[in-house]
Amino acid sequence: MNTPLGQVTLVGAGPGDPELLTLKAARAIQAASVILVDDLVGEGVLAHARPEARITYVGKRGGCKSTPQATIEQLMLDAARAGENVVRLKGGDPFIFGRGGEEVESLRRAGIEPVVINGITSGLAAITSLGAPLTHREHAQGVVFVTGHPQKDGPGLDWVRLGESARDLRLTLVIYMGISSAARIQSGLLAALPGDTPVAVIERATLKNQRQCLTSLRELLSDLQQSGLGSPAIMVVGDVVTGVREALRAPALADQSA
Repeated sequence: MNTPLGQVTLVGAGPGDPELLTLKAARAIQAASVILVDDLVGEGVLAHARPEARITYVGKRGGCKSTPQATIEQLMLDAARAGENVVRLKGGDPFIFGRGGEEVESLRRAGIEPVVINGITSGLAAITSLGAPLTHREHAQGVVFVTGHPQKDGPGLDWVRLGESARDLRLTLVIYMGISSAARIQSGLLAALPGDTPVAVIERATLKNQRQCLTSLRELLSDLQQSGLGSPAIMVVGDVVTGVREALRAPALADQSA
């Protein structure tokens, strides 16, 4: 007799602070018998797991040794075929630079329809932690989430054209995984945007060891080097960052400023 297929759930763990985990995500973690965990899942999130759950760490992080994506997908399939209740636990949101789309496609090819539970993406949480928005009627009519980490052997983003779009359409740029490409990002955006365009860089957003740097596009690279900020970090480019400076006048945020 064949074992019935188990359930696979892709769960967004949010930006790091375990209190930002959704109730639905917490319930899925509590129900799981197998949990495959990414590197950027915040400490404390796994406190919701059952003691008997089998937890496997499958780190995926730019610049670090990572578990191959094909291996992760095979682990999910093997556990589901064994009838397990599988949670693939990912930092932020599974469908925003989390490779969740690839994992869903792989599962569907095997006849498994996964459940997806969204998480708060770090691109939103980072600027919110500094008391500023991503959109604003006077400063930004929209927001673009982009990755600064180009696909291997891929063409990469055209930062000049992206800067032109941000300028012409009044968009906030939220750049994930951009620290290692900061020089290329700065050079391209400066061809389209003023040098005094505000930029915020937030490292380890929402965690107790969060750090940030408020700068301009012209000074981005030098201020990054001086601050020592590194990955994981979010860059936010645009006039909404002006709101950070206003928010930092509040004592609670002023104490965190870098």
